[in-house]
Amino acid sequence: MQRIFNAYTYDEGPRAGCWWDETCDLPKLSALKGDLTVDVAIVGGGFTGLSAALHLATQGVKVALLEAQDIGWGASGRNGGFCCLGGGIASDNELDAKYGRDARLAFRRAEKAAVLFVEETITKLGLDVDRHSSGETEFACRPKDMAALEKMAKRTHENYGVDPTVIEQSDLANLGMTGGPGFFGALSIPIGFGLNPRKLLAGLASAAMSAGARLFAHAPVHNITRKDQGHDLKCPQGIVSAQQVIVATNGYSSEDVPDWLASRFMPVQSTVLVTRPLSDAELDAQGWTTDQMGYDSQNLLHYFRLMPDRRFLFGMRGALRSSAQAETQARQKTQADFRKMFPAWTNVETPNMWSGMVSLARNKLPYAGEIPASKGIWTAMCYHGNGVAMGSYAGKLVADMVLGRATGECPEVMCKPLTKFPLGRARRILMPPVYAQLMLQDCF
Repeated sequence: MQRIFNAYTYDEGPRAGCWWDETCDLPKLSALKGDLTVDVAIVGGGFTGLSAALHLATQGVKVALLEAQDIGWGASGRNGGFCCLGGGIASDNELDAKYGRDARLAFRRAEKAAVLFVEETITKLGLDVDRHSSGETEFACRPKDMAALEKMAKRTHENYGVDPTVIEQSDLANLGMTGGPGFFGALSIPIGFGLNPRKLLAGLASAAMSAGARLFAHAPVHNITRKDQGHDLKCPQGIVSAQQVIVATNGYSSEDVPDWLASRFMPVQSTVLVTRPLSDAELDAQGWTTDQMGYDSQNLLHYFRLMPDRRFLFGMRGALRSSAQAETQARQKTQADFRKMFPAWTNVETPNMWSGMVSLARNKLPYAGEIPASKGIWTAMCYHGNGVAMGSYAGKLVADMVLGRATGECPEVMCKPLTKFPLGRARRILMPPVYAQLMLQDCF
């Protein structure tokens, strides 16, 4: 496998300290031993792969899921647990200009459908995932950001069919939403909720196995080759032969499994911390008592929520390098920003910190579909840091495509194949100047 980061990125270092690993056990998976023939092979055991495996298995399809590490080892098992609108970062204006208003509305409907899909899955399977928060709130870091949120509010009903709540700065304290230097107001959209991603992963894996899917851990796929009318997936322990293949590796994809993926995704790091449980007095001291999940209006945003056990989760985008030293620096930066935004908790311990790789697309939109010129190989990826909902939904969408039962649920803009970033495997050097510009914009 060829990857654009060094080996440290794909080892245990960035994952060390992940709070979710302490919250529940995952189902014990079988080891792949020898060759195997199935209808569909899935590469990757995160939200997309598990969702696809569950959907296919319940339709009577013979499925094998191959995960290089353990279930949810990548971004799915170390994200912030925000089941929310998102999946792409293209603005309404960008979507309208490039694809038209109807295509924009179709994508916005898919964002909402993704959240509802996860909600329905949780209910159907009877999962306890520590759910909380009625929707998601964006907080304005500057007065001009509040003006932008007020404009967004006017489009929210058109996009999602719900009415948002504009929260004035003077009302934040009464709602238990007091941040450090102060927010200038907020916008709440009543779609989405917070959850424990590991508990969701465990539930999806158990349900998929109960439906007949075979899930294998520590079974990395080194290459995929065409054979007769199907494909052979080579793992260290054996070869899995399948008529159809779904590649669901997102930010942990390689450049050559399959070759088409080369340069078509940009992995970037997101870092998360979780505090020890906070007392009522500590929550009151900061003025943050809401269970509402939120994020700020910066380009390189922060996301945060008070969890049901009164631990506080805080995460941020931004790190571009990967090494033990870079990981330390990213964690220090995350902790510094946390203390700046929530100064009353400056001395609160943050025993759990970790990072993971999210994936960006050049067109700022997720993709679900067949890989061009590779009949029978499908992929769904590039959720731009919002993979709980969109990744799960995209897994179901691509499974329907494999079955030949696509119902038009996948919006047009998500069916456009990923295009290449410039510079090939050196494309990461494009990001520092982009991030520098975004950071500069965040200062004014």
